[in-house]
Amino acid sequence: MIAPSTLTKFRRQHLKDTNLLDMLINRTVSIAVEQGIIKSRSIIVDATYSLSKSNPILAIDVLRERSKQLRKSVYAYQEDWTCKMPVKNQGNDLEKELAYCKELGTLLDGTPTLSEVPAIKEKLNLLKESVDDIEHAAQDVVSKDKDAKIGHKSQDSPFFGYKTHLAMTEERIITGAVVTSGEKGDGPILPELITQSEQHGIDVDTVIGDAAYSGKKNLELAKEKDIKIVARLNPAISQGFRKKEDEFDYNKDADMFVCPAGHLAIRKAKQGKKNVAKNQVITYYFDVEKCKSCPLKEGCYKEGAKTKSYSITLKSDIHKEQMEFETSDRFKEKYKQRYKIEAKNGELKNAHGYGRAISYGIENMQMQSALTIFTVNLKRILKLS
Repeated sequence: MIAPSTLTKFRRQHLKDTNLLDMLINRTVSIAVEQGIIKSRSIIVDATYSLSKSNPILAIDVLRERSKQLRKSVYAYQEDWTCKMPVKNQGNDLEKELAYCKELGTLLDGTPTLSEVPAIKEKLNLLKESVDDIEHAAQDVVSKDKDAKIGHKSQDSPFFGYKTHLAMTEERIITGAVVTSGEKGDGPILPELITQSEQHGIDVDTVIGDAAYSGKKNLELAKEKDIKIVARLNPAISQGFRKKEDEFDYNKDADMFVCPAGHLAIRKAKQGKKNVAKNQVITYYFDVEKCKSCPLKEGCYKEGAKTKSYSITLKSDIHKEQMEFETSDRFKEKYKQRYKIEAKNGELKNAHGYGRAISYGIENMQMQSALTIFTVNLKRILKLS
C-alpha cells in the first residue's frame, strides 16, 4: 500500500510544473476524436462554482478576537491597564476597527515592560499580522484558503470559493477548462476556452452560452475567427464605450457588474431614451462604505465621494448584428443545446463531489478539476463507444 504522504510528495514535487488539467482533457478528447465520437463543431460554455474547503470569517470579527485575546493577556499581567486602553470600536466599520487595533498596537509597542512579555508579545504580533493581511486583502473576509474569493450565484446568493469555466461539445465531452477564484467573470474566459478546444482537435464554428458570453470583445473575436456566438444579448453587457474594460466584469447571475476587488454593485439605473440620437447608458452603483476601506481604492474611489458608480453605453454595430442573428433559425436551434452543460455541471457536483474543494489553494483545485473532468470524459466515451 502506498502511504498518503508519498503521494502528496509526488504531487507537489513532480506535478508542480505540469498542466495536468490540460494534459488529461487533451488525452480524453483525442480518444473521442479518434473513435469518431465527436462530430459537432459547436462548443457549449458555462461556469460552475465550488465552495472552498474553508469557511470565511469576517475580517472585523478576526480583528476583534485578536484584540480581545491581547487585552486579556495584558490584564492578566497588569490589572490596572483596564483604564489605559484606547476606546473600543462599537460599530461594524472595518476601517474604524483597523484604526483601533493600530492604536492598541502602538500603545503597547511604546511600553516595553509589557510588549516584551512573551504571552503579550505573541498576541501583539498576531494582531499586527492580521491588520497587515486585512489591509492588503481585496475582500473583507479572512480564510485559511488564501486563493478563494467571494463570487455570486445570484444578486442575493454569494459563495466563497472557486469557479471552473468549461467548454463542452454537443456530445457532452469536455474540451476545455479554466479554474479561477470565485469573483472572476465568465465572459473574459471565453477566448481561452475556444483556444483550448481548438488545440485539443475541435474545429469550432459555434459557441453556445448564456448572456455572460455576448460581450463586445467576444463578439469581435468570434467575427475574426468566423465563429457564431449563440448567446442572448443582454443590455448590461452591450459594452459600447466602456471604461476600464479589463477591470469591471459583468456577473450574469446577479445581473450586475463586479469591481476589481470583487464587490458586487448594489443597484443600477438606465439613463436616456430609446430611438434617439444619443445612446442610452446604464449606471451601476457600489457600496461606498466598502470603497472607503478597499485596498484598491486608489485611482478608483475619490476620497470623500458619496457615491461610486460605473457606466456602460448601450448598443454598437456588432451588437446590432448579434440582435439580428438572435432571430435566425440557426440561433434558435443551437440555443436549445445549452441545457446539456447545466446537466454536466450537475453531474460534476452530484456524482463526483465537485461542489466543494477537497484541499486549499487554486493549484489543488486545478488538480481536483483535472481528475474529475478526466473521469466524466472517460465515462462519456465508454457510454458512446
